Amino acid sequence: MSNLTATSEGSHRLQSIDSVRGLIMIIMALDHVRDFFSYTSYRATDVTQASVFLFFTRWVTHMCAPTFVFLSGISIFLYYRKMGDLKKTSVFLLTRGLWLIAVEVLLISFILTQGYQLTLLEVIWAIGCSMMLLAALIWLPRGLQLAFSLLLIVGHNALPLVKDTSTDTLLALLHHPPFFIRNPPILVAYTIVPWVGVMLLGYAIGPWFSGTPQTRNQLLLKSGFSALALFIVVRFLNFYGDPAPWSVQERGSLYTFLSFLNVTKSPPSLLFLSLTLGTASLLLVFVNNLSAGVQRFFSTYGRVPFFYFIVHLAVISLASYVWTYVAFGRGINLSFTNPNEWPTDYNPNLGRAYGVWLLLVGVLYFPCRWYARYKSTSRAWWVSYL
Repeated sequence: MSNLTATSEGSHRLQSIDSVRGLIMIIMALDHVRDFFSYTSYRATDVTQASVFLFFTRWVTHMCAPTFVFLSGISIFLYYRKMGDLKKTSVFLLTRGLWLIAVEVLLISFILTQGYQLTLLEVIWAIGCSMMLLAALIWLPRGLQLAFSLLLIVGHNALPLVKDTSTDTLLALLHHPPFFIRNPPILVAYTIVPWVGVMLLGYAIGPWFSGTPQTRNQLLLKSGFSALALFIVVRFLNFYGDPAPWSVQERGSLYTFLSFLNVTKSPPSLLFLSLTLGTASLLLVFVNNLSAGVQRFFSTYGRVPFFYFIVHLAVISLASYVWTYVAFGRGINLSFTNPNEWPTDYNPNLGRAYGVWLLLVGVLYFPCRWYARYKSTSRAWWVSYL
């Protein structure tokens, strides 16, 4: 999610990065719209209850967080290459990480919960913490960076979980499924491990983007297909890599296949990351085959990721409040309200969610294009933080 730039020498490489980032940000908005306009009382990936359409509506958005973090690592390397100074890069990562954590706690939590009754620690918090840790990790030799990142990604599923998050909260913040802290009320949706490993992996392969396009694409294709092959083989064996093994479903073979695909996001399992990062690596190659116009469209969002992230959440939250007030006589935040308290005439509707999503993406194109142009010419200090 970091707003990092590199020299014009890497403009073609940044075009592919910005295009992929923009594409997944568009997809990400679908999940956020669904949370506010078509929320269900059961998990959208619950193969015992969800429809195929609902499952894939949620499942495809799994690409977003790992690709964000992975591309952030690559962009940080490009920033370092531009600056040529590890110390300045470390300071930048520390200040940017603190800034992102503050925004998560003070602004994003307010937008998503429509108040301050609950603090959320989600993807921006994870990126902020990862940046602060990366401020130290970038001093390691490149080989150790790569080895440590893979160790975190491959090995974290072998770690024991904290038995009592109320007494071992700090340890749970490192690696644990989503949990609540009661006082003050905090929902920890993202822990730090293995997200820092994903960002470090992106940084470690940053030199690939300094070579020739042919070499870079070969490396991305090999690593991408290898990661997807790892996912298929290890998932089929069903013995490691994800805490939720797949199983034969009574609803039929199609839902058994969905169970096979349904890997754990929080914390992201080895198989989750193999699937998503493998796909992201391939996208960084295949996006170059799109027309220049399509790439420009996607990169319009990808060039201003943090601006887009904040604005799209604010618009969704406000629009949903207005919609529920008009439709049900009271503003209600469906995703943070007990289903027993939902309006009796509310029904989830994916058609409504998709309609709002398409409208949102279309409307936000213009402020994103304006801000991207403003950012490229402005020397204001605050621009680098938004």
